[in-house]
Amino acid sequence: MYGVWTPEQVQAAEEPVLARTAEGALMRRAAHGAAQVALRLLSERTGGVVGRRVVVLVGAGNNGGDGLWAGADLCRRGVAVTAVLLAPDRAHPAGLEALRSFRARVLTEVEPAVVAIGRADLVLDAIVGISARGGLRDPAPVLVDAADTAGVPVLAIDTPSGVDPRTGVVPDRAVGATATVTFGARKPVHVLNRDRCGPVTLIDVGLGPELGEPHARVLEAADVGARWPVPGPTDDKYTQGVVGIAAGSATYPGAAVLASGAAALATSGMVRYAGSAADEVRAAWPEVVATDHVEDAGRVQAWAVGPGLGTDDAGAATLRHVLDAGLPVLADADAITLLGADADLRARAAATTTLVTPHAGEFARLVASFDDPPDPAVDRIGAARRAAAELGVTVLLKGNATVVAAPDGRVLVHPAGSSWLATAGSGDVLSGVAGALLAAGLDPLDAGGCAAFVHARAAELGSRGAPVPASHVQAALPEAIRSVREAV
Repeated sequence: MYGVWTPEQVQAAEEPVLARTAEGALMRRAAHGAAQVALRLLSERTGGVVGRRVVVLVGAGNNGGDGLWAGADLCRRGVAVTAVLLAPDRAHPAGLEALRSFRARVLTEVEPAVVAIGRADLVLDAIVGISARGGLRDPAPVLVDAADTAGVPVLAIDTPSGVDPRTGVVPDRAVGATATVTFGARKPVHVLNRDRCGPVTLIDVGLGPELGEPHARVLEAADVGARWPVPGPTDDKYTQGVVGIAAGSATYPGAAVLASGAAALATSGMVRYAGSAADEVRAAWPEVVATDHVEDAGRVQAWAVGPGLGTDDAGAATLRHVLDAGLPVLADADAITLLGADADLRARAAATTTLVTPHAGEFARLVASFDDPPDPAVDRIGAARRAAAELGVTVLLKGNATVVAAPDGRVLVHPAGSSWLATAGSGDVLSGVAGALLAAGLDPLDAGGCAAFVHARAAELGSRGAPVPASHVQAALPEAIRSVREAV
C-alpha cells in the first residue's frame, strides 16, 4: 500500500527538510533522479544516450529549475540538450547557469523551439509544478502540440503541465506524458489520471517523516491478497461467509446470474439468491441456493442488493427489508436510485453498515438532495469523501480511477490499467464480489478496495488485450484472486 498526498501537504513537508538541508541540495537531488529516468527512457527507446537530443521546456520557478538541473546532468552524460525558456526573466538562475556551463543551447523564441522539438529524441516537461492551477498558457500549447505532432516522447517532471495536480482534471490544453517522474510523494494526479501521467517513478528526497497522514491510499496486489478471505482447516461454509443476493428480474435475469456467480467465485462460503430470476440462477450456478423472496432466503451474513432489481414499489420493499436486517449491505444500480429518491431509505442505510457502488450517473442521483451536490468531474476524491460523510455510508465511486471513501474520511483509490470494464454487466460482477467480502467480515472500505482491485485484474486477465463481455470478467475471477494471493 502506498500513500498519495496533496500538493499542499507536500509543500508543508518540504519546509522543515529545506531548513536543515544545504541550499539547492533538494532540487539537485530531485533533478538527478529526473535525469536518471530520462537516461533510462532514452536508452530503452534509442539504444543509447550519447549524442541523443533532449529538449527541456522550462517554466518559471522551481519546476523549471528541476528541468534545468536535470538538463545539466544529461549534458554531463553526453546528451545534446536544448532548453526552451518560456519565461526567460524568471528562469531559475542557478539551474540556468549550471546548464550554460555545458554550453547547452538556450532558446527563447517559439519558431526555433518548434524545430528543435521536432528533431528531439525526448522532451522534458518542466513548464509548471504542483502549485499550478488551470490549463497551459502561451506559448506552452504550441510547444506541447509540436511534441505531439512529431511523436516525441515526453517525460513530465513532477506532474504533467496543465493537468490539475490535486484532482487530475484537465481544464484545457495539457501535456500527455509518456512517463512522469515525481519527488518525495505521489500526488493525486498520479493515480487519478494515469492516461496523462503514464508510468510514474517516485524519487525519494527525504520527505517521508514529514508527510503525515496521506490524502488517500492505493492498495497493491500483496495488500489485497493478505486481506482476501481463504478457508482454513477449521472453516465451514458459514464461517467463510454467506452472502445473500437480491438482484435481477424477469426483464433483467442476467444481473442476478452475474452477481450470484461472481459471489460464488469470490470464495464465498455460500451464496443465497432471492428474487424472480431464481430459475435462471439455479440453471447457471447449481451451488447457489435460490428462492423467490428475500423473506425466504434463510441465514446470511451480508446482502448485495440492486442490480436489475427495479425501482418500483416491490424493489423499494426488497431494499427496505435488506436494510432493516441489521447486516452489512452492498447497494448497487437500482438500489442506489431508490436511495437517492427516498430520505427514509437513506436513513436506514446510514443506520447499518452500507457500501454503495455508483457510477457517475448513479452518483448524481444519490447526492441530488444535497445542497450544492458534489461533482466527481471536478474532484473525484472530494466528491466521494463528502458523499460518504453526509450519507453515513461507504461510497465506491466507479470509473477509470475508482475511489472508495468511508464516512470517517479514509479513502482508497484504484487506478485501473485499462477501460475493459466499461461494458454492460461488469458492475453486477463487482457487486457480487464486494458482497461476498462483506459477508466474510471485511470492513466496507477494504471490501470495496479489494473488490475493485480484483475486478480490474479479472478484466485484464479475461480480456487478453481486447474488449470482453462481463461474463468473461466473471470467469477470470479465480485467476485474478490467485494472482493477488501469490503476491503475498
